[in-house]
Amino acid sequence: MTATSPLLADTLPTPALLSIRLETPEDDSWIEALHEVSFGPGRFARAAYRVREQIGVDPKLSHIAQIGAERAASVRMTPIAVGGINGYLLGPLMTDPQFRKRGAGRALVAHVCDMALEQDGVEFVLLVGDFAYYAPLGFVRVAPNAITFPGPVDPARVLVHSRDPDMGDRLAGDVRPWA
Repeated sequence: MTATSPLLADTLPTPALLSIRLETPEDDSWIEALHEVSFGPGRFARAAYRVREQIGVDPKLSHIAQIGAERAASVRMTPIAVGGINGYLLGPLMTDPQFRKRGAGRALVAHVCDMALEQDGVEFVLLVGDFAYYAPLGFVRVAPNAITFPGPVDPARVLVHSRDPDMGDRLAGDVRPWA
């Protein structure tokens, strides 16, 4: 499958080179090594890691972006509920350092967000990340301290993407498994 990204055309690999596919067990060691490079040993203490540890990722929304035949980026999604509303927690999103700034990560985000929000009963995609990176992909900040994670997070980095333009203001509660 070829995916497009919302980035300007001159910053992206050509569609013939950028492809997105489901993650497979053969990707596990590459993903683990990329986790280490991207987040270091502190990744195990992150609140988002704790959520994934407690709930588990959805294999239908765990994807790899490739540029040519090379794996370039990885993303996973975890089914969560906040305040009784079902959605997904995006992450980790990681791009191999040799492929950064080529559109693979953003293409993955756009792809999995579209897939998640097409599902019945799924109303949002949540993440903890950099607003400048994710805002062009449709993410907005949530109300400060409205969402409680199983560990500390910077409230300014809690972002949501939804078809509901008011979701950032109304989403509140503990991060839990699907309701």
